[in-house]
Amino acid sequence: MKLREIMTQDIISLLPHITVREAADIFLQYRIDGAPVIDEKENIIGIFTKSHIMRYVRDDYPITTLVEELMTRDITFAHPEDDIEDLLQHSEVGRLVIAENDKMIGLCTRTDLVKAFFNSYKDIVSEMETIINSTHNLIVSVDKEGRINIFNRAAEQVLGMRAEEVKGKKIIDVVPTSKLLHTVSTGQAEPLQKIEIGSRCFISNRSPIKKEDKIIGAVAVLQDISEMESISLELETVKSLNRELDVIIDSSFDGLYVTDGGGVTIRVNKAFERMSGLKAEAIIGREINSLVPDKIFSPSVTAEVIKKQKPATILQETMTGRTTLSTASPVFDEEGNLFRIVANVRDITELKELERKLEKTEELKKRYENQLKAYNPENNHYSRVVASSYKMRDLISLTTKLGEVDSTVLITGESGVGKELIAEMIHSNSNRKEGPFIKVNCGAIPENLLESELFGYEPGSFTGAAKEGKSGLFELAHKGVVFLDEIGEMPFNLQVKLLRALQTREIIRVGASKSKHINMRVIAASNRDLVKMVQEKTFREDLFYRLNVIPVHVPPLRDRKEDIPPLIQHFTDIFNRKYNKNKYIVTEIIEVLQNYSWPGNVRELENFIERLLVITPGNRITIRDIPASYIEAGSSVGSKVNITGLLTLKDAVETVEKQLIEQAVMQYKTTRKIAKVLQVNASTISRKAAKYNININTH
Repeated sequence: MKLREIMTQDIISLLPHITVREAADIFLQYRIDGAPVIDEKENIIGIFTKSHIMRYVRDDYPITTLVEELMTRDITFAHPEDDIEDLLQHSEVGRLVIAENDKMIGLCTRTDLVKAFFNSYKDIVSEMETIINSTHNLIVSVDKEGRINIFNRAAEQVLGMRAEEVKGKKIIDVVPTSKLLHTVSTGQAEPLQKIEIGSRCFISNRSPIKKEDKIIGAVAVLQDISEMESISLELETVKSLNRELDVIIDSSFDGLYVTDGGGVTIRVNKAFERMSGLKAEAIIGREINSLVPDKIFSPSVTAEVIKKQKPATILQETMTGRTTLSTASPVFDEEGNLFRIVANVRDITELKELERKLEKTEELKKRYENQLKAYNPENNHYSRVVASSYKMRDLISLTTKLGEVDSTVLITGESGVGKELIAEMIHSNSNRKEGPFIKVNCGAIPENLLESELFGYEPGSFTGAAKEGKSGLFELAHKGVVFLDEIGEMPFNLQVKLLRALQTREIIRVGASKSKHINMRVIAASNRDLVKMVQEKTFREDLFYRLNVIPVHVPPLRDRKEDIPPLIQHFTDIFNRKYNKNKYIVTEIIEVLQNYSWPGNVRELENFIERLLVITPGNRITIRDIPASYIEAGSSVGSKVNITGLLTLKDAVETVEKQLIEQAVMQYKTTRKIAKVLQVNASTISRKAAKYNININTH
């Protein structure tokens, strides 16, 4: 209760020089118990109350006694929001001036405080009686002599007696089996005591009542045992269900982790203990955020549910190094408040290990497939590549690896070496093989049309443009590869736009204002010296470095003469099938052609073989059918073994051995004849031929 509720607000002030008799008349007139005394500036200088008047009468003061002679000058100020209970604890508190914002708004006398105390006491007593009478249990208390002083409504109803009838009577006469007198005499509490009252049984909890360490009585709280028996049966049922639930939960292979709505751990099962490496007692009662720093959970799915108030699933790492898949779900009560979080934890460590092994197996599988592709070209999309030299085998292996990445590639080499074929190999071996392979010859498209061909154009962009516009080659290469052949021929002013497309993977059509994203891989090729062009300022340096992420150089045919015999045989087979012929080239010609420089590289060799098969009248192509220019250039060298560059002795021996067997195969055809010429066993020739991937027609 606040002072504002009991203070006197209609304040009559007194002047200090009036007489006590005059003050008494004012008190009677306005029916007040006291008033503040103020000076001429209206400042409070004292308090004058009925107590002062009574003292005036008692002590027989002169009739002319002034108020200022009797008033209390020691003034106590209080705030209207002060609690009366706090003030009543101080016995010296008497008359109070109530002030707010430095202004007196009321007055509180001892009479006001006494009234407030009495009203408060009545409220407390009434509240206590209400509580006692509202409880379901029977409550009976006695004083130290055993006389009943509390007999609540539940006791009235159960025992059939009115409180007014039994209060003040001896407990032994009313409830002889209560044993409350025994509790008074021993001073010991006696919980859960079974007693009988009439025909009914009760559980009695008896306790002594003490005041200042002296026993002044005893109280008994009784519960009807029939209700207790019913509850006991229910408890047994609940215990049975709990035991069954415990067995089910602990039998789960998945871990179960349960917290309350605030994230405090309340239950875990044995599977969770096994995964976490901790016993239940080590984490039950701990808040989830305190477990995360200890790396018991990292991160916490329960914390995620508390934060988002919805189910969550994450991968967790336990302190034992196990990987788990944890799914937590919130449980809400009837008011919609978060009541529980239940997390299901599944150990996927073995699955992750199997996944890792599977990935490793897939990686090995892919590597072996790539090796098979490189060394068995006739069985796959490498069938167009004939490679016997180490240089070309290494190049094929490199293109296989380049198919696994998405980097920009710059292919260099002389005209006719097969740069486009290498680009197709990279595309067909990549994850973009299902996408388009767009070929663009930068030197074959007129300069004024190249931009619109590459980037496309909007409707009405220029005179002669299609009215619906046109997609550029870059757009057509979406999710695929665009092959920019002869990149060195691209106009200098267009190189800037190409550079931007490579950097941002965005293009802007001619006549458009907005860019468009494209998903493409770029492979460029050139037979020109781009480094020299950069130095001469005819090719942009920044574009060169953007294209030259992975450089690939295709060697000319003259630097890999080991490839000439199998290429001759390859093209011979192709054109025989194409023109339905059955022609063959004698060994002497192959030896001469192997020593020719082939300035046009593979393209020149292919055209040369086609011409031979078309114009030669018979099936047997001899030295007489070869143009003199080829004979003169090739015969000057003659038939010999070629070794290019400095090799280790082991590699040199293998190179010579391989070339000798290849020359012998072209000349003698069968294993028996080759073995006789080279003076070794036929089995040795077969083994060496398999080692170097040389085909021999055995007889």
